[in-house]
Amino acid sequence: MSVQSPKSPEIPGYTYGAASHSPVSLAELEELKASVMFTNRDAELLRRAGQLLDGQVEKVLDVWYGFVAGQPHLVAHFSRPDGPPIAEYLEAVRARFGQWIRDTCTRPYDQEWLDYQNEIALRHTPEHKNETDQVGSTPVVPLRHLIALTGPITTTIRPFLAKREESAEQVEAMMEAWLKAVLLQVALWSRPYTRDGQW
Repeated sequence: MSVQSPKSPEIPGYTYGAASHSPVSLAELEELKASVMFTNRDAELLRRAGQLLDGQVEKVLDVWYGFVAGQPHLVAHFSRPDGPPIAEYLEAVRARFGQWIRDTCTRPYDQEWLDYQNEIALRHTPEHKNETDQVGSTPVVPLRHLIALTGPITTTIRPFLAKREESAEQVEAMMEAWLKAVLLQVALWSRPYTRDGQW
């Protein structure tokens, strides 16, 4: 059984397939894929990872949310200024984050996917931050944290893959594919933070 990635009306704010056209071209996406050495084999490995992660997504999110909760500078971006975390915001983002895992593993990296990456990027910047969930949190998630979170978002996946895959070689191959996919997306998410002509 594979991890499914339907268009999910049950997930608040999940607008895959309805996002505005990305300013990044498909040719630029192909260049980025080449830069991270992302190949068709990596896409196959991600689909396999998606099968292994099926049924474990909530546990992955427990680990990620536990990490964020222990980092005041990160949880601040889910909180009111000088206030407590916004529970409904954390819950809504969690549902989309789980779908992001599924999408990373199962979606073709095509125009719809590229458009939604742009939407994800904007939701971390003043252009769309807080807009999707109508909350009054911080106006921006600093780019440095998006880049730094590549580490924990990658390393914490390994135990979940290893739990269902006996071959250490296969786990390593899927980890490399996952890392490439995460780096590819973070590179796309960085675009709104840069000056025109410098991305």
